[in-house]
Amino acid sequence: MASKTAPSRTWTMRGIFPLLALLMIFLHLLPLDTLPRRWAPPDLLLAMAFAWCFRRPDFLPVLLLAATFFLADLAYQRPPGLMALLSLLGCEYIKSRALHLRDTTYAGEWLAAAMTLTAVILANRLILGVTGVPQAQISLTVTQLALTILAYPPVALISRKLLQVRRLSAAEAEAMGGRL
Repeated sequence: MASKTAPSRTWTMRGIFPLLALLMIFLHLLPLDTLPRRWAPPDLLLAMAFAWCFRRPDFLPVLLLAATFFLADLAYQRPPGLMALLSLLGCEYIKSRALHLRDTTYAGEWLAAAMTLTAVILANRLILGVTGVPQAQISLTVTQLALTILAYPPVALISRKLLQVRRLSAAEAEAMGGRL
């Protein structure tokens, strides 16, 4: 039986992540309703990236994350690179904390994800405000943040149950050493 930390598994998951990201972007851009919404949908791509970074930081190298988030910026017609950079910084922060949070409860992981999501969204809003870029209403930003925080548990559950993106055990983390 192959190890869950086998290089082939790592590369397979590195291929699955951008495919799932493209699917999410495509579904988000589908014109299902032509009227403006009063609410903003959750950022499932960011929630998925955070869930994977907490569980398996080795599945998401920096360049893969940067390219995926930059593509999302272009597809969503956001200022190119800003949200990608902030999302990448959030993911890298989570990766740096992943080993420390490995033994915490799920509530601790969710709280850390919520705080990081809040920091990313607020930093994006602040930078756009300082540079004078037109933004959506604050209520839409708050709605998107709240829905993304609420969507994190189902996204993490789907990642764990369907895609087998589980937390590293102490032995696996030790064996991987500096690769994280």
